[in-house]
Amino acid sequence: MSPEDIYSMICAHAGAAVIAGEVSGTHPYAVIAPGAWPAVAEFLRDDAGLQFDFLRAVSAVDYAQENKLASVYELVSTVFRHTFAIKVFTTRDEPHLPSVAAVWPAANWHEREAYDLMGIVYDGHPDLRRILLPEDWQGCPLRKDYVFPTDYNGIPCQSAPNP
Repeated sequence: MSPEDIYSMICAHAGAAVIAGEVSGTHPYAVIAPGAWPAVAEFLRDDAGLQFDFLRAVSAVDYAQENKLASVYELVSTVFRHTFAIKVFTTRDEPHLPSVAAVWPAANWHEREAYDLMGIVYDGHPDLRRILLPEDWQGCPLRKDYVFPTDYNGIPCQSAPNP
């Protein structure tokens, strides 16, 4: 199935919940409204023509200039061998998105990583806690405005200088 066909099916199902999309490049995607994301995720997994049964990755992206963060879900149908991405945006100030760990269990660890390093809170996540950093770590190291500490619990930190 072509990216255009996939995007058309998503639009037909989700209507106004589809905010934008791009199907002509090398990374086709749709932007979905956060509140509609869990229902759209179930549709993508369960629809007989789509069958996105494999979540390859979840990436978090900092759009600092626009005061937004995004989760990018990379989906694969192992049945039909097609791929597509979904972007879901939130603000940097109140970074909350709904979890889809109940739809694709692999989202559990990916969403925890985005929570830990980018600060996105995934509402409804079954076990949202740090996965890479210690519990007392301050800040979100992958955000563009992150200021690296000079030490952690008295241990000097080696890091690249801030611009």
